[in-house]
Amino acid sequence: MDLSNLKPAKGSVKNNKRVGRGQGSGRGGTSTRGHKGAQSRSGYSRKIGFEGGQMPLHRRVPKFGFKNINRVDYRGVNVDLIQKLAEEKNLTAIDPLVLIENGLAGKNDLIKILGRGELNVKLEVTAHAFTKKAKEAIESLGGSAIKL
Repeated sequence: MDLSNLKPAKGSVKNNKRVGRGQGSGRGGTSTRGHKGAQSRSGYSRKIGFEGGQMPLHRRVPKFGFKNINRVDYRGVNVDLIQKLAEEKNLTAIDPLVLIENGLAGKNDLIKILGRGELNVKLEVTAHAFTKKAKEAIESLGGSAIKL
């Protein structure tokens, strides 16, 4: 084998349809474009989303409001869940890894500690954000709320 006898795989190369090369070719005349209308003319290009005159999808489906592209989406974990977790596993420190291992958050989630429930043990809680009530609950028992 050398460069002089290389060929593409059989069936991988297809010849283009040669249109507009005279009547004898079978593709002369209108050159497979049909008769008249914008689509038969040179330079025609269909609008993006054009559906043959049917109301296009982007106009049929209603849209309203707006999506804030700068929104930071947190996975909320309440204080009562942290209390339950600390009791079950005998923990003194709670961080995102502990929450991920116990199925309370995903590995790509930003975690925010929320204030629902009571806390009875001193804990060192590490998370991306805290509500005011949650921070007070943690620090009232001498624990610490560390923001990542």
